[in-house]
This record gives sequence, structure tokens and C-alpha cells, in this order.
Amino acid sequence: MSQRHPALEYHEAGRPGKVEVVPTKAVATQRDLSLAYSPGVAEPCLHIHATPDDVFRYTIRGNLVAVVSNGTAVLGLGNIGPLAAKPVMEGKGVLFKKFAGIDVFDLEVGSEDPEDVIRFCQLLEPTVGGINLEDISAPACFHIEETLKRTLDIPVFHDDQHGTAIIGGAALLNALALVDKSIAEVRVVFSGAGASALSTAEHFVRLGVQRSNILIVDSKGVLYAGRTEGMNQYKERFVVETDRRTLAEAIEGADVLVGLSVRGLVHPEMVATMARDPIIFALANPDPEITPEEVAQVRDDAIVATGRSDYPNQVNNVLGFPFLFRGALDVRARGINEEMMLAATRALADLARQDVPESVATAYGTRSFEFGREYLIPKPFDHRVLFWVAPAVARAAMESGMARIDLDLDEYRDRLMASLGPGRELMRWITARARRELQRVALPDSYNDRMLRAAEEMVSERVAQPVLIGQEARIRERAEQFGVDLKGIEIVDPAADDARRHGYAEALYQRRSRKGMTRDVAWATIFDGIHYASMMLLDGAVDAVVAGANQNHPEVLRPVLQVIGPAPGVRRVAGLYLLAFKGREPLFLADTTVNINPDADALVEIATHTIRFVQELGIVPRVGMLSFSNFGSAPHAASRKVAEAARRLQELHPDLEIDGEMQADTAVNPHILRGTFGFSRLSEPANVLIFPDLGSANASSKLLSELGGADLIGPVLLGTAHPFHVIHRESSVEQIVNLVSLAAVDALARRKHI
Repeated sequence: MSQRHPALEYHEAGRPGKVEVVPTKAVATQRDLSLAYSPGVAEPCLHIHATPDDVFRYTIRGNLVAVVSNGTAVLGLGNIGPLAAKPVMEGKGVLFKKFAGIDVFDLEVGSEDPEDVIRFCQLLEPTVGGINLEDISAPACFHIEETLKRTLDIPVFHDDQHGTAIIGGAALLNALALVDKSIAEVRVVFSGAGASALSTAEHFVRLGVQRSNILIVDSKGVLYAGRTEGMNQYKERFVVETDRRTLAEAIEGADVLVGLSVRGLVHPEMVATMARDPIIFALANPDPEITPEEVAQVRDDAIVATGRSDYPNQVNNVLGFPFLFRGALDVRARGINEEMMLAATRALADLARQDVPESVATAYGTRSFEFGREYLIPKPFDHRVLFWVAPAVARAAMESGMARIDLDLDEYRDRLMASLGPGRELMRWITARARRELQRVALPDSYNDRMLRAAEEMVSERVAQPVLIGQEARIRERAEQFGVDLKGIEIVDPAADDARRHGYAEALYQRRSRKGMTRDVAWATIFDGIHYASMMLLDGAVDAVVAGANQNHPEVLRPVLQVIGPAPGVRRVAGLYLLAFKGREPLFLADTTVNINPDADALVEIATHTIRFVQELGIVPRVGMLSFSNFGSAPHAASRKVAEAARRLQELHPDLEIDGEMQADTAVNPHILRGTFGFSRLSEPANVLIFPDLGSANASSKLLSELGGADLIGPVLLGTAHPFHVIHRESSVEQIVNLVSLAAVDALARRKHI
């Protein structure tokens, strides 16, 4: 189907184009205006004049890249000029922002003279932290980039040259590992001798390919010693002594073929002559030099990559430039050197060999990805690329002397992870606490694929020591089925330890014998993972339990209440959700999972549990007791119970800001609080919301998560005698790991008070 009409409609609909500039500071009052512009703006100007590096403190420069093009070699469209190239450059800006949070000015230069482009970029240096050259024809692009790298003190990167080189290099390393060939011995053929092909060939040499083992073929044939037609100084680097003259002759016996030329140039008959396990990167866009289907007609041992998303192994530049610039900008690099590009390549290759999170597979509508012939490099929407590649680039910049500042790379990686979403920012702090002292967390749902993947991630991220409960043989079978590495994961098989199992069964019987449980029932029940994990928790064999991947929430909650029970002095437990929003502090919502219609006594207890939990996280709670009524505006038994609970809480916690009954918008809107209800005890919007009933609490948390742009973390079970938390059956791997991290922090906090 033609994309002409959908593409034009996409770019035209609403505000024309794909980008806009938005302020990052409030400009709502006269005071804001006086700070943003005259006279307040003079202060940062004076600071920067006195200390030029302060430009990174007071302006956008440290996160701003210029995408510069003169439109002479656009996307396979050719020399369409700077005006027609603008949609592509806007798109480049979108990718920078989407994948690495980098702001972009797209700047189209109305000249084909390389010296004009060079001078234009040189004059930009005070404005931007880096320059991404785009869609500039060869050989001018080589001269432009070389000159700018020599004369500017900021990163300059021609993505058409080096982007494919970095990504293709990662694919090459992994493909060679799969076919067990030495990079120093393989023979490589390039179809094409443009900017991308020549740069990729140079990068392959840096990775270990012998220059003498590379044959490059352009429209005039092989680059051989003595050839004069169509040559330039950049092609001269790759001339070799050879009697091969055509592409077909060059390909015969080759181990690797890299196509950076035009559609259909490589024929199946050529591929049939290649060495065993040929590696074929057909990267012409939008259509490759040869399709995977055509390769399959003549070879069943080939590894194939293309530039297209509808085939495996897409060599996509978006895996490179956003993260390369992210790392370079964050160490205020003076440029981008070979060491930084090699670091990006090796980080991508290493990441592809790691287990792929469920969230990535979900984004692509498949069950899983696994390193192999059809998965050589990460997918563009794999969020981990940011915190694998950018730190590797930053490290290389620091070690090679290109960086102006040094970073703590562990802290930097955590900061990058947090930048991926508001929930990750909140979890960054929680994860840091969990890592201080790894807690043993039992996972009874040990046959569930998400729980197995979560256990693997717990080990990888060092947030807890997972303990899987179940039949060891079956756990290992399921792990192999889902491609989960069990290294570092403990397995406890109840059937394998008679003494412990019998002891737990007897202890369970003693706890429940006057609640209707016979000894026979206890001995049978103990084989259930949740009951066994509960007894391990009571025994001190684990520090916390997280369960619920295979059952409905009430089915798991019931044995928790029966076996673990409430903490001393607690009458009822409660459920809590954390909601993280971009640009504001997190919200804590209770009770979201347990008490259906709590009375005033129950509301006081729910709020007390929540206040204690929030304080354990190092956050000062401001509590809004929610109702449909604002401070007596709608008298009713349902609102009066909330008002009574608020009054009693104020007496119990006179040092805290607690108020109600109030409507939800009153609790979170500072203008309503300070204006209409200036008498409120809340000096700022509430960060703890206590709901009058389970229906409103549960519905609000789910709607805020689905429609309000909030990341939902939890549920956390409050008030139990020991840390036992119940996930929902729909929980993703990330949500499970988040709750395990919270469970670990919960266990550490309780130990502190013992």
C-alpha cells in the first residue's frame, strides 16, 4: 500500500511538522517574565561572561545538538536540496529526543559549497553542545567533517558515515561469534563506495578486519591498485593488489558481504559462491541489494541483516547517534573519537547477548528475542540501549582524554535509567537502598515466565537475592524453555528437604489448629508454594515474599492473612499504590486493595500504616483524607466518617500536615488549597491520599495509570507481621522487580526497628 497519503497527512495534521519548542520554566506571572528576560536574565549572562563553563548550568547548550544538512544526499532521494530535506531533519530531531532526551535545532543550509557549510557550523559553536551532520554528499562530507573536528571544540558526527559503521560493527562481531570465524581472517566485500561504505570499512579495520582482506566495489568495479577512473583520496585507502574486477568476482569465496549501494545489485547466484556460513548485510534503503528470501533460495547457512524493520537484524542508525551524543554531551566531550565509536559498537554487541526484557518483546508483538542468527543487535525500542551505550561512550571519552568532566559511571547509569520515566526516577532511589544489603526474597510463582525473568533481572540489577520455591527439575525446565539464566538464583524444593518440610507443616498446624486446620491438611498444604514461603518467612529463612503471578489477588491475600497475619497491635492490613508523575512528586494512594468500606477507625489505621511507610522512604507525608465533600459542604454519613478520621489523625500526628474531608482536586491543586480553602492545614498539595472506600481508591489508581500518564508501582501490603507483598496477575516483569525492590526496602526498614 502506498504511504504517500498517510505520510503527508501525518506531517500536515494539527500543527504542521513534527517538532515544537516549549519552555522549561514557568512564564505565567510578571515575576516569571522578569526572571526569564529583562532584567533578571542579565545575571546568568554575567556569570557566563565571567566563567564560560557556567553556560552548561544556566542554558540548554549542554543538551542541545544541531542537525545540519544541505540536502545533497537525502535518504536515497538524492540531491533534493535543503528545503525538501527539512522533514528528514525534523525527524532526526524527534529521534534524538525520543531515544536520548536530547533537544535539537534542525538547520538546513542553502549552499552546496563545503566551505559555506563549514563556516556555518563554526559560527554555531557557542549555541550548541554538538553537531550532527546529515545527508551531505561524498566526498564533500569527508572534508566538512574532518575540518570541523579539527577546528571545533564540541562533538561533530556525520551519521551517514559512522552510524551504519557503529551498528554494522556490532552485528559483525556477533555474527562472527555465531559462525566461529576470526575477525582477523575473514574476507569482506563492500558493494558501494560512498560515505557510509568507506566509513564502515574503516570501522571494521578498527575492530580487527585486515585492510588487505577488504574489497570495495563501486559503480566502476573493484578498487584495485592502479585504477584511476572514479577515484578520490578516500577510496585510495582501500585499493588492493587483486585481479578481481567485478562484484561477482569479488564476492566469490567471501565470508562477509556489506551492501551500501542500490536495490537488487546482488543476485542469488553471487551469494551461492560465498564461503560457508556467509554473513550478508544488505543495507540499501528502502530496498536491499538482495532480500532474505532470495538468499534463502541458494543458502540455508547464511546470516542476513537489512536496513528494514520487517526483517530480522535491522541495522538501524537510531541505535547509535542518540546514545553516542548522550554520552558525549554528559561528559562535555570536545569531540567524538574512534575510541568512543568502538565503545558504542562493543556495548551494542554485548547488550544483544543479554536476555531481552518482556517489555521489549511486547513492543514488537512477539513472545521473546534470543541472541542468535536472527537477533544479532538490540531492537531500536529496547530501552536498555540508553544505559548500556551512553555510559560506555562516556567511559571511553574520559579514558581517552576527550571529556571535560568525569562521571561516577554507576551513578550515571542509574540516572539514565531514571530518565526513562517518572516511575524509574522514584525506583532509582528505592533500588539504591535495596542494594545496600541484599535481602533474600522468596518467589513462590516459580513456574511463571514473568516471575522467572524477574528473578533473573533481580540478580542482574543487584536488588535482591531471589529464592524460587518449587520442584527444581520443573523450574529448570521452564527456565530453559524461556531462556532464563538461573545463575545466582537459589531454588528451594519443598519435596527435597523432608526435615524442613515436616517442621513447617507442624508449625503451620500449630498456628491454624484452632482455626479449623487438621494436621493432615497442614501436611498437604505445606507443599503449596505460598504456604511454604510464608513459613520460610516466619522462620527467618527469607526476608520477604512476593507472590501472586498465577492467582487472583484475594486468593493470595487470604493465606497471607491467615499465616503471616497482622503485626502486633494492628487490627487490619491495607494496600498502597505509588504513582510517579513526570515533573511532580510521587503520590501514595491507600487503601487500594484490601478494605472495601472502612469505617473511621479503619481509615485512621490505614492512614497510619501509610504515613509510616512514606516516612520510611525518607519522604515527609502531607495527608489528604478524600471524600465527595469539602470540609462539611455535603454532610452525609460517608463524609462525616472521613472528617472524624481526619480529626483523630491530627491528634495522633500533630507534627504532620493532615486535613479533610476534601475532594480529590482540592487535595492536589495548590490554587484551590491556597485560594478557596486558604484555611487548610496543607501548606502544599497532598502527597498521601486516603480514600473513603476500596472502589474509589482502586479505580482512581488504575485510571491515573492508564490515562493520566502515571507509572503505577505496587501494590504494597501494609501492616503485616512480616514483609509479604502480593502482585497482580497482570504485573509485568518490571512491575514485579519494582515490588521486590520495595519488599527489600521494607525488610531492611523493619530490621532497623527490631
